[in-house]
Amino acid sequence: MRTYAPKATEIERAWFVVDAEGMVLGRMATEVAKILRGKHKPAFAPYIDCGDHVVVVNADKVVLTGDKATKKLVHRHSGYPGGLHSESYGDLLARRPADAVRRTIRGMLPHNRLGRAQLRKLKVYAGPDHPHAAQQPQPLDLPGAMAH
Repeated sequence: MRTYAPKATEIERAWFVVDAEGMVLGRMATEVAKILRGKHKPAFAPYIDCGDHVVVVNADKVVLTGDKATKKLVHRHSGYPGGLHSESYGDLLARRPADAVRRTIRGMLPHNRLGRAQLRKLKVYAGPDHPHAAQQPQPLDLPGAMAH
């Protein structure tokens, strides 16, 4: 018996919406990355983009546990000597919450062109509104990501 290999034309993509209010950032990000990769589907293949679209709303109300808001740092480099810029995760969440959530999920995807294709299916919004109502996204319940 041959192993089933999904073809790009056979993949059906669904839309999900995640309300991040009160969720722990890392736990929510792992679940969203799983949906973006398609690991929740029985026809998952690691070499093909078979994941679904995910819309994350209320990114500004995400929670960091412990003292990660002050001690965990985010680094970026301009490419020039001495061009390393660091800031705390709490500051990044306050300044650009959508970018903080997108950056966290990006780190959990493959670091190649497949991961970049999967990241394009992620839409993150700081507030409760999103312009993807026409796609009729299904609400996605992530019970393991709730803050205790």
